Amino acid sequence: MTAPAPEDSAAHMQAVDAAHRYRLLNHGPAVLVSARSRGVAGVMAAAWACMLDFDKLSVVIDKSAATRALLEESGHFAIQVPTAAQAALVHWLGTHSLHDDAQKLAHAGVRLLEPPQSPPDAAPLVAGCAAWLSCRLLPEPRNQSVYDLFIGQITSAWADARIFDRGHWLFENAPPHWRSLHYVAGGHFYATGEAVDVPEAVQPGRPA
Repeated sequence: MTAPAPEDSAAHMQAVDAAHRYRLLNHGPAVLVSARSRGVAGVMAAAWACMLDFDKLSVVIDKSAATRALLEESGHFAIQVPTAAQAALVHWLGTHSLHDDAQKLAHAGVRLLEPPQSPPDAAPLVAGCAAWLSCRLLPEPRNQSVYDLFIGQITSAWADARIFDRGHWLFENAPPHWRSLHYVAGGHFYATGEAVDVPEAVQPGRPA
């Protein structure tokens, strides 16, 4: 298995059914947030994103982020799960603003994909990631203003079939560069670790 390459992401994108979409984010990875409005696309990194239930998620986006304004204008955004091979890109996108560099995405070498079978105002997707969730903003003005907290209704989701298949991540059987990232601070990440499976019939403190 080779490192994920932006140029072949589309060839391996596989739709994830509604029952399994929550599994794309349930392990708490750092994510990339994308949005587009008036022909301008933005992508930023976010450390605080999580599932709320089977078809809704939340993400914290600071008021200073240019991508936040695009999200609010369009009412749509996408959450992507980047890989360890993209750690430098994730950090760069999280420390450079579209406010300061109108060519931010070009300078970062970001390649965008159009989400399959989605409305024209849907957010673009970042090529090379392990998974993508296309969302419609569920407006909560107070949460957004006071807590910088945005809630999205997941309308579609996809994953790279080489790393997510039949509702399960394959991290433990894949090379390290495929693992998702968990951000701490100052450019310091941890990659997803080994799997620990517990038989459903086993109760704590009682032998199987």
